Amino acid sequence: MSREQPRTLQDRVCVVTGATGGIGEATAYGLAALGATVAVHGRDGEKGRQTVERIARATGNPAVRFLQCDLASLGQVRRLAEELDRSLPRLDVLVLNAGVACARRSLTADGHETTFAVNHLAPFLLTQLLRAKLARSGAARIVVVSSEAHRGAHLDFGDLMLERGYGQMRAYSRSKLANLLFTRSLARRLAGTAQTCNALHPGVVRTGIFREAPALLRGILSTLGRLLLLSPEQGARTSVYLASSEEVAARSGEYFIRCKAVQPSAAALDEAAAERLWEMSARLVGVPAESAVWPA
Repeated sequence: MSREQPRTLQDRVCVVTGATGGIGEATAYGLAALGATVAVHGRDGEKGRQTVERIARATGNPAVRFLQCDLASLGQVRRLAEELDRSLPRLDVLVLNAGVACARRSLTADGHETTFAVNHLAPFLLTQLLRAKLARSGAARIVVVSSEAHRGAHLDFGDLMLERGYGQMRAYSRSKLANLLFTRSLARRLAGTAQTCNALHPGVVRTGIFREAPALLRGILSTLGRLLLLSPEQGARTSVYLASSEEVAARSGEYFIRCKAVQPSAAALDEAAAERLWEMSARLVGVPAESAVWPA
């Protein structure tokens, strides 16, 4: 790691979403290597079991388990939260890593545009449902994987589901902006508590997130990947840093790149937009706005 890390996360419990490959798996590996109990989330059961076996074998840490959930379904997100609340003794770190970038516009079974639903609404709901458990665990940390792709994006609150002018990068960039606005809104609600929430850009990493991109773009990314892109292990460094380092124990509401705080775009700092998104998100996932307030 490029920054100071604690020697151990013994007795800490961590959840990493989207952790059966890429940055998520590398993050789960990094946390398990520090001694944490790690819950690995993914959609594919067999892939999840193989990932858990790989991490446990490589780190020598048997306290790694798999939890299956399709984040495109709010019902499954609710069941995941119930399982986590019931089965975990505590929850010290929640890494909201899972993400998609859909080449074509599609809707989830709940009627929401898929990229926005998976990248923003699912982590919003999961965090709300786990807020009491995080609060009971003391100095818990929420880590949100956003992206520099948020720069230049703006939310149209009259068209959050991109019914007009859908594009893969447009949808992805807007969802990453939503991640940063969520981080700021949650950090304000956490003020005065022991819990923190920070966001990060992992770098441009060799992952399969743009596997649905047009062939020409996939070819360019493949070539760049061999020459320029970071490995998943390099991309996971800031996630592990925010989840574990004492340097950021009291910091919240910030955006990090390469383990250093940076200024996000002006749109990501828009407090009114952040609050409006919070209220609309609560309504979209079926959480009463007044109950989406963090417990003291």
